[in-house]
Amino acid sequence: MSGLLLAHLAGDYLIQSHWMATEKTKRWWPAIAHAVTYGVPFLLVTQSLAALAVIVGTHAVIDRYRLARHVVWVKNLAAPKAFRHGWAECSDTGYPQDTPPWMAVWLMIIADNTIHLAINAAVVRWL
Repeated sequence: MSGLLLAHLAGDYLIQSHWMATEKTKRWWPAIAHAVTYGVPFLLVTQSLAALAVIVGTHAVIDRYRLARHVVWVKNLAAPKAFRHGWAECSDTGYPQDTPPWMAVWLMIIADNTIHLAINAAVVRWL
């Protein structure tokens, strides 16, 4: 499991360029470039082409559409009604606008990392 974590950290943080990070939610080319380079460290973790394809493919889609914000928003709907907020107010990070910006961004990043790691662990184990 430590190999998965190290591959994820290297691919998502060490290898990802500023261009990829800032443009991947706007256009497919930077999202695909990031996903492919993200997948390179996983060659040390698995030789399963199916697992690598799922890791790269899901990473591109999750990052391109910033899907973690949707997961966060849905999770927050489990709160009492007074604490629920509509999508229009939460669409940037999944958190309401009165959440301190630094906190909302970091909680969304943590959710994003958790989603990627869960998918990666599952596919390396079962594919």
